[in-house]
Amino acid sequence: MSAPNQRLQAIDALRGLVMLIMLLDHVRETFYLHHQVSDPMQIDQLEPDLFISRSLAHLCAPVFVLLTGLSAFLYQQKYGLNMTRDFLLKRGLFLIGLELTVINFAWTAKFPPDALYLQVIWAIGISMLALSLLIGLSKKLLWILALGIIFLHNTLDHIHFQSETLQAFWNVLHHRGWIEISDSLRLRTTYPVLPWIGVITLGYCLGHACFKDGISCLERNQKLLKFALSGLGIFFVMRGLNIYGDQPWQHLGNISQSMMSFFNLTKYPPSLFFILWNGSLGILCLLGLNKFEHKTWLRPLIVLGSVPMFFYVLHLYVLKALYLMAFQIWGANQGQYFGVSEVYQLWMISVILMVLLYPAVVRFSKFKHQNKHIAILKYF
Repeated sequence: MSAPNQRLQAIDALRGLVMLIMLLDHVRETFYLHHQVSDPMQIDQLEPDLFISRSLAHLCAPVFVLLTGLSAFLYQQKYGLNMTRDFLLKRGLFLIGLELTVINFAWTAKFPPDALYLQVIWAIGISMLALSLLIGLSKKLLWILALGIIFLHNTLDHIHFQSETLQAFWNVLHHRGWIEISDSLRLRTTYPVLPWIGVITLGYCLGHACFKDGISCLERNQKLLKFALSGLGIFFVMRGLNIYGDQPWQHLGNISQSMMSFFNLTKYPPSLFFILWNGSLGILCLLGLNKFEHKTWLRPLIVLGSVPMFFYVLHLYVLKALYLMAFQIWGANQGQYFGVSEVYQLWMISVILMVLLYPAVVRFSKFKHQNKHIAILKYF
């Protein structure tokens, strides 16, 4: 098997893994609404199993955006700069449109909507548009831009504007907030896009550094390991200093709570430490999956990772349907919501859904790869 195919299988497997972790988090957001989780989390109000489940889900967005940048480089290596720029532009616009319509409806079930939530698919779409404009720059400049955004964007955390227009633009770029469009419609910038532009650009740069034609598997893995260990080293040193990069952590009543405080990282927008920790872990996961890519048990992750957008849309609508049916049958058993009472039940529901949804994923994957002439399928 050729090196490019091996690389793609490991990348698809990692995509599949983070999609399953994401499923767990969305099950939590569906059946555990009576235990809302803030950002960053309130340690004194959180049981460890819920903290671990939510922190595990933090891996998803950084890994997916990083892999999007890496995949853009691999696409460019195969098809050239102009076709890559065109693909990033079209897919970015497609994802933005999907977020504003199909995905928002899956969350809210309202039409016409009174609010639109600009979440992760929106952020990926905007980041792809940005990358389509950046990929012609020199490698050195791209590295400076990616690392500059990731390491310095937290210096902008306290900036606000009196002008509603400027503040609306700033909300899209770097502040989680509301934008009033009209009396009947407003936007929630859940995923401010500036840090994610840094992450997707970093993924593209990693492609240049580690995945260029002519680089051996051993050399590639050694470089990826250095990047991952460097990121983790910077994270632990800077987090230990407790000066910059996220909210300060605290020594609390016991070791467990102190560790939870140390790893309690801000996602909206993603802090420097959030990106360093989860991005570095993602690279280590890529290295690990690469070693097992020929194992039969890894095949489901590869299949799932080959059609991530299909699974994303599918699981949202299945969860919405399940919640509405459960509410109709049993009513509100947790305050104003229907929900389960224990975190382990979220894991059980997630495992059951993984099994039940996988046949549909397999069928769509086969359909996609057997009908490559249908252009829109490549976006799923």
